[in-house]
Amino acid sequence: MRGKAITKRRVDALKAADREYFVWDRDLKGFGLRVQPTGEKSYVVKYRAGSGRNAPTRRVTLGPVGKLTPDEARKLGKATLGSVAHGLDPAALKAAERRAATLKELAELFLSEHVEAKRKPATASHYRDILERIVLPELGTRQGEKVTTADLARLHVRMKKSPYQANRVLAVVGSLYAFAGKRKLVPAGFNPVRGIDKYPEKAHERFLTGDELGKLGDAIREAEAVGLPWVVDEKKLTAKHLPKEKKRRTVIDPFAAAAIRLLILTGARLREILKLEWQHVDLERGLLLLPDSKTGAKSIILNAPALAVLAGLKRVGAHVIAGQSAGTAGEKPRADLNRPWRSIARRAGLAGLRIHDLRHTHASFGAGAGLGLPIIGKLLGHTRASTTQRYAHLDTDPLRRASDHIGAQLAAALGEPVKREKGVVVPLRPARKIR
Repeated sequence: MRGKAITKRRVDALKAADREYFVWDRDLKGFGLRVQPTGEKSYVVKYRAGSGRNAPTRRVTLGPVGKLTPDEARKLGKATLGSVAHGLDPAALKAAERRAATLKELAELFLSEHVEAKRKPATASHYRDILERIVLPELGTRQGEKVTTADLARLHVRMKKSPYQANRVLAVVGSLYAFAGKRKLVPAGFNPVRGIDKYPEKAHERFLTGDELGKLGDAIREAEAVGLPWVVDEKKLTAKHLPKEKKRRTVIDPFAAAAIRLLILTGARLREILKLEWQHVDLERGLLLLPDSKTGAKSIILNAPALAVLAGLKRVGAHVIAGQSAGTAGEKPRADLNRPWRSIARRAGLAGLRIHDLRHTHASFGAGAGLGLPIIGKLLGHTRASTTQRYAHLDTDPLRRASDHIGAQLAAALGEPVKREKGVVVPLRPARKIR
């Protein structure tokens, strides 16, 4: 139908029919209105994609009646037809846009072809958890290249009470877009994470003192010998049904006790001890020969106390720290030490102490003894010197020696003969009065 200009009155007068039909504008060739059997009306543009009679006819929907006025639709139609005159194909561009990968599709490709193929299982699990639990429910259906910095900044702000996790979200999404850019799945250099400031993270470093280690050792021995007392709220009604106080104790198994001792004595990471297999223990040379760790294959030196712990353990399966399936064909390593560790730390008066703090404590004793950061880094399996640098403030012996040396020379220059007693500069004679 053609012959009249498309106006609001004409649009309102059009009625639905048994089949879809179009009404074309008199003044702007190719601009028209589509009326569907349901009564829904929308503005459209029709054009030929190319020159000549054989060029295919395309149609682009500009928008529904109600959201666009006739004048707004005509203006949009004129712009669309203008782009056609310059050689563009708006219908093809819209189709390509619809086919563009969503963030969810990019994430799955990133996880399967990059993270799970090139990263350790624990890292891959961490990445997948962050994407599937936090990012994709919020932005997964959005086209990857249409996710904005503002979108991610809003998500980051909502997580401000968990700054560490909020920063990990930015790191994972940033890595995803770097991957997508290399694969040319998004425009080169496009990364909506760029420009978002991370929250400051307060380093959690806890070093046990000698006194605290003594209390921890007492708690471990009590836990494996007679058991640790239950924490019971006597005011609760259910408390009267509990066993008598003498029987309210939990004994931890020898493998849990051994694991905690090995973490203290070797400075190893938790997973390195829990996944340790007997085939990787060389008692003769005093080494743990780990085929894999956070930093790759490495060896851990066993000191005499650590060797004694291993020598006192029964071999009931492939793993040193036996799991619940020990001795079976499908044996799995112990999953964690959460329950026994919390009980022991609480009994020692160290509630809130993390298992990883035992690794820090191991390193702090070495630094405090003046063994030197390079040696400590080697013992812990650090691949970068900057990682060991966190213990630099504990390595006081070299600084003390340097200070004593400088002080002795300055005192001598002042005419103050001195001697050293265990690192302390002591005057040999009383100071002279200045008259």
